Amino acid sequence: MKALVLLSGGLDSTVSLAWARECHDVVAAVSFDYGAKHNECELACARQTASQTGIRHVEIPLRFIGEYFRSALLQGGGAIPHDDYDAENVKSTVVPFRNAIMLSVAVGLAESLDANAVVIAAHGGDHALYPDCRPEFYEAFAAASRLGTDTKIEILRPFIAMDKAAIVAEGARLKVDFANTWSCYEGGVRHCGKCATCRERRQAFRDTGIADPAS
Repeated sequence: MKALVLLSGGLDSTVSLAWARECHDVVAAVSFDYGAKHNECELACARQTASQTGIRHVEIPLRFIGEYFRSALLQGGGAIPHDDYDAENVKSTVVPFRNAIMLSVAVGLAESLDANAVVIAAHGGDHALYPDCRPEFYEAFAAASRLGTDTKIEILRPFIAMDKAAIVAEGARLKVDFANTWSCYEGGVRHCGKCATCRERRQAFRDTGIADPAS
């Protein structure tokens, strides 16, 4: 299939690009600038990955999200909680309908580039506190994508049955440069090691016995 890959610059999406290059004809990778605290860190990784792989990289501004939406993940949105994902206050990092907005743009771009699939790195460990990370959301969106495009664009979720550790193992198999991936919500010079996504990443590498060069 001709595929467009959502590439945030995070670990999951970077591994999904490597998977897509192995399994499909990747026409481009797309990243979004939406005003998150860690956006610039992620985008820098996405740019470098695209450059290293020779994949066309499209960056699309969605700054209205940072301007009008409410979330601790966004600039000016309050402190990032330093807890595991199952902590109640981590709900403050939800960006309302973010994945739906990004997927909608990606589907439109994919059809414009004559692609017939969009790859997103949704995985089995995606968390119940994020409504647009749930399997039923992706199933509904995939149906809408097929119905709403002339080319019946598919939404591919290669990691939907995997947890984070399995994605790390897959990335190692595909020789992904983990040093060139960003996970931390804080968006500092280094991963903070305290926010939910840092904790999840650290545990995934521990579970696989692989050293994380980005930590």
